[in-house]
Amino acid sequence: MKIETISLHTKVIPLKKPFKTALRTVTSIENVFVFLKLENGIVGIGSAAPTVAITGDSTEGIKDIIKNVLAPLLVNKDIHNLNFLLTAIQNACIGNTSAKAAVEIALYDGYSKLLGLPLYTLLGGKKTLLENDMTVSVDSAENMANEAKKLISEGFSILKIKVGKNGEKDIERILAVRKAVGPSVSLRIDANQGWRAKEAVKIIQSLERQQVNLTLVEQPVDATDIEGLKFVKEHVFTPIMADESLFSTRDAIRLLENKAVDFLNIKLMKTGGIRNALTIASIAQSYNVECMIGSMMEASISVVAAAHVAASHPNITMIDLDAPLWLEDLTVDHHILKEKIILSEDSGIGISHNSLSISV
Repeated sequence: MKIETISLHTKVIPLKKPFKTALRTVTSIENVFVFLKLENGIVGIGSAAPTVAITGDSTEGIKDIIKNVLAPLLVNKDIHNLNFLLTAIQNACIGNTSAKAAVEIALYDGYSKLLGLPLYTLLGGKKTLLENDMTVSVDSAENMANEAKKLISEGFSILKIKVGKNGEKDIERILAVRKAVGPSVSLRIDANQGWRAKEAVKIIQSLERQQVNLTLVEQPVDATDIEGLKFVKEHVFTPIMADESLFSTRDAIRLLENKAVDFLNIKLMKTGGIRNALTIASIAQSYNVECMIGSMMEASISVVAAAHVAASHPNITMIDLDAPLWLEDLTVDHHILKEKIILSEDSGIGISHNSLSISV
């Protein structure tokens, strides 16, 4: 079955409220949607999230790479040669992980639709109900505590707390949130590279002495500072997770060989797609290191694809896929029901291109 056409569409989606981290403040997102049409009329869909501050990928850059580099490799090729096509995508150019991810998602979606299987089944999984977290973005301690309390009342039992703006104030923020939600709620702290290694140790040790009980601390130091990550890990009891330090399989091996972290956060926009994400999860499994699947600030297509990846791999044990809950446009978010993600038994990722109100 040949791939007939690959077309693109961009869409700006406003957020319900600003999303603030140590790296940036987001009020809207622009996603690039990919439509991969087979000769029998089946359409596989994918999407890319331009996140210049993290991946370096811009909207125009993503569109250019897909249109002029990736699409020509796939059009008129047989989709049954899936692994060869996936390899061609990854070998086509250096970097450009978001563009590669979008095309890979569309390819996997189209192939699993052709076979009449949900993507998680094609990937070897069966888990269709996933427990999600919700993020509390950086703000004053009082506002973050109030937001956390509200989210718990809505049914969330796992919160990701964004910090990394100021060490002393970060301690105040985390203490305020813990006091507001009580001891039973799981708190994941994400500094987004906002601390230095010794500062991170000081902050985390202070919280440990006060028995705050954190599930993990994500990316406390600069993405390039692997020794810093290891230093933090070796001086605290709280598990440390890599996010911005992890893009490729080589990054995973480097982090794992150096025993720099306790967990890995895998994101399709960083890995370049589904196959590399699964490979990283398997590599980590061989080191007895569990993984989280996360996302950038993305629309539902790529987030639901990430959920299918999580449902298919036993070493992906944590889910951080709340991005669509921040968006005003909820037209295809029926899979993501606040604290739960429910994957349908429909073929592909379970989203039809017709639901997007975009002409293909």
